[in-house]
Amino acid sequence: MFATHWFRMGACLSVVVAGCSLVSSCASSPTYGTDKTAMEQLTDDLGQSVSLTGPDPKNKGVKYTPRPTLVLPAEGQRETLVQPQQTVANKDNPQWLESPEETRARLVSEADANSDNPNYRSPLASSAIEGGRRTTEAQTQAYREARALQKGSYVDQRRYISDPPPGYRTVDDPAKLDDVGEPELKKQKKRKKDAAIANSGKQWWNFLQ
Repeated sequence: MFATHWFRMGACLSVVVAGCSLVSSCASSPTYGTDKTAMEQLTDDLGQSVSLTGPDPKNKGVKYTPRPTLVLPAEGQRETLVQPQQTVANKDNPQWLESPEETRARLVSEADANSDNPNYRSPLASSAIEGGRRTTEAQTQAYREARALQKGSYVDQRRYISDPPPGYRTVDDPAKLDDVGEPELKKQKKRKKDAAIANSGKQWWNFLQ
């Protein structure tokens, strides 16, 4: 009888210790970024699964402001509304750029339409390069352009985006633009003369003695 009593007390204590350890482990278990542990979440899921009303909506208690009505013009002004602006990003715009394929197709159609016109010359047939070489007219025009640039004909204007502003290229004396400096041939002769004197061990004043 005495042994049975101690056995029952030991079994009860074991159950209590196991329950306490289980509760403590669940209470200290990680929440993984939520406000509930795994055991609490499991309990809530089981309770919701057997519930007849279902979970409360997440937006419960949120107050929404009613959306205002549309602002409509007066009855007499509905016929005089301003038309919306037409988009300019379409091919009907006269400033719309053509693709190379569209340009070639347009020129081919123009050439076909003027096939019986002896005075028509297609831009596809004319070129500044004939037979792989530049024509005389193209060479002359390129030479004149180069000479004009050399003489400073376009100093007062910017022809390319890489050109500096005109204010940076103005000079007080226009004659300075024609000064090309000392010729390279004269510089070369002077360098040779100075090198010959340096290699001979003499100075230029020795020639005056």
